[in-house]
Amino acid sequence: MKSALYRLVFLWVKDKSLAEDLLQNVFERSFLRQNELANHPNLKGWLVKSLKNEALMHFRKSAKLDALEDEAELIFQESEEEEIDQRVPKIFSLMKNLTTKQQEVFQLREVEGLSYDEIAEYLEISIEQVKVNLHRARKSIREQLTKQASIK
Repeated sequence: MKSALYRLVFLWVKDKSLAEDLLQNVFERSFLRQNELANHPNLKGWLVKSLKNEALMHFRKSAKLDALEDEAELIFQESEEEEIDQRVPKIFSLMKNLTTKQQEVFQLREVEGLSYDEIAEYLEISIEQVKVNLHRARKSIREQLTKQASIK
């Protein structure tokens, strides 16, 4: 659970130490409320929502809210015969070109393996929005990979 939350917050903040700090803050808050949360129907959802709020508060305080969407594009020059383990970092770098919502949905579905219903609940969006954002994210990544392959 901790590693899944870390990967999600790292996706948002793109800084290892900041991601660890934000995750620690959420765990401290959950520890202080452990009696209340013991009977919570969706603890994982509460943690994801708390983590997102923690990240947003950080960016508001540091006046870097736009940092969630502004990332430089990374282009890899790899051979056609690249292995799967080489494609994963490439796909993660291409995710930076997606909107924040598409990044979140893609991360939760493709990396964390959550269902559409779970993603909709965690992100407080409709299942249709989950499907649309996931489709657009996959399409964008596919197009970027095709474009890079044709450049070689």
